[in-house]
Amino acid sequence: MDPATLIGVVLAFGAIFGSMIMEGGSPGALFILPAMVLVIFGTLGAAMAGGLLRDTTGIVGMLKKAFLAKKTDSSGLVEAMVKLAEKARREGLLALEDAMKDVSDPFLRRGLQLAIDGTDSEELREILEGEVEAKRKADKAGAKIFADMGGFSPTIGIIGTVIGLVHVLENLSEPATLNHLIAGAFVATLWGVMTANVLWLPLGNRIKRLSEVECAQMELVIAGIINIQAGANPRLVAQKLRSLLPPGSEPKRAAA
Repeated sequence: MDPATLIGVVLAFGAIFGSMIMEGGSPGALFILPAMVLVIFGTLGAAMAGGLLRDTTGIVGMLKKAFLAKKTDSSGLVEAMVKLAEKARREGLLALEDAMKDVSDPFLRRGLQLAIDGTDSEELREILEGEVEAKRKADKAGAKIFADMGGFSPTIGIIGTVIGLVHVLENLSEPATLNHLIAGAFVATLWGVMTANVLWLPLGNRIKRLSEVECAQMELVIAGIINIQAGANPRLVAQKLRSLLPPGSEPKRAAA
């Protein structure tokens, strides 16, 4: 698991509540249920109104993906495809049918199955690139709902503050209750701004970044399968695929 999002969110909330404690305040004063309910569910409702129902119902899956995404191992994938290229070069493409059992990447398995079934290289490329594009669109929709929530949340918080100030004006005849009402009013704005900048916008950016990395890895797989199907020299396959790896992800070679 790549813990960047979890660490970042904990660090951001820790900084906010920690600074409040250092100034002599109590973090418990921020946990006012009406304000939190208004900001969280009001923001979700506004984002839902601007999209499709399937976008909103998929938000739980996107949250899991953002927090629990697995680390990508593109260099290990390259090494696996080089071994498959060597086997296909020695024994033929049909020999990969047994080797597919040891392939953990589902996209690579599907591509290899298409190649083994004799799918034309151009058709194979179109099918696999279609999967990449479909994934890119799905991830874009998931990132958009978080970006929308990041845009709506501060405004919903302001609405909560206005509602709170209305209650303040209704109770001007009771000065003893005003302190609590004024504090409660501004807590809504705080939650709106805080969740937008610590949760929703970072999560949207996280989904975009994960999508870029995963789609790049899928494109790497496509290049590998096309070369394996063509019977290319395994050394050339290795060089081509390693040239597509992002800087710093190439496997370390032992010193001679």
